[in-house]
Amino acid sequence: MFKIFGSKKSGKEDREFLEMEVTEPVDCLGDFTFNFHWQHKGEKLDPSWKIPGNDLTFGDVVEHLKNNGNIRINGDAGHRLASSMGVDLQYFQGTGKDIPVGDIYVEGNVDTRMGISITRGNIYVKGEVKEPMGNLVEVKSNQKGYRQFRSITDIISNGLGKDKLLGCQLSGKKLLIDDGTVKDTVGARLDVDAQIIKKGDVDLSTGILMRKGTVRINGNTGKNTGALLNGGTLIIDGETDDFTAIDMIKGTIIINGNAGKFLAANKKSGIILAKKGSPIPPAEKKLQSDDQKLLIAHGFNPKGFKKFE
Repeated sequence: MFKIFGSKKSGKEDREFLEMEVTEPVDCLGDFTFNFHWQHKGEKLDPSWKIPGNDLTFGDVVEHLKNNGNIRINGDAGHRLASSMGVDLQYFQGTGKDIPVGDIYVEGNVDTRMGISITRGNIYVKGEVKEPMGNLVEVKSNQKGYRQFRSITDIISNGLGKDKLLGCQLSGKKLLIDDGTVKDTVGARLDVDAQIIKKGDVDLSTGILMRKGTVRINGNTGKNTGALLNGGTLIIDGETDDFTAIDMIKGTIIINGNAGKFLAANKKSGIILAKKGSPIPPAEKKLQSDDQKLLIAHGFNPKGFKKFE
């Protein structure tokens, strides 16, 4: 079941709410990728599928958000809530750019991977959020009784507005994240000359689809670090898990440790500097003078580093 009604004024224009009742957690609500539809071609999830216990479809939710409407989930949300929210994906005949969207309100808890690769919109949660969460940081909530989360990419690209960060500091085009949480997709789709620094370990797909700027992780990262990197600089002051730089298009990745197995699978171009790794298929090369200068500029001793091209 669902209802549409006008929201109360909260400093924004009135927005219509699409409201759903869920008796158990449902995965991929507000998922603009429909769990990477291009990979499974609708076998795992399709926009036309109805949400369990409701008359509306997964596609209805995404279209409502695209039309600047809000979503209210009365119950718990499952994994991958709001994946790539705010992206007008080319796969679905979109522009590939960010678009304004509505917000999501959850009256219960949210499972892992909330907001992976999110670029716009707010997520308000009354209950707990399991880690790893996605490309999100918490701000002081403007809605009583809810925690409020915003996209890291949105904040560094478009500013905080009236929001106040919790566990993070923004100074010009430099965002320092020290909130103690484990995140996925930090800096996803970053396309401005800015710097994001995350203290501590993170999980999947750091810097995915970046085009400009710098993302630095002062810790270790999970699988698919730098996946589809299309420019900019990604610095890992630790080690990465497997499939680093998978489908990398261009840009620079520096890893102050082991880059893992299956390094640079399907890599098109770009530079990878790491102390260790098992590449597929690029050759391991000695550092050149420019590579050494680049490492020094980012605070690393070039000794022990190798170049993978």
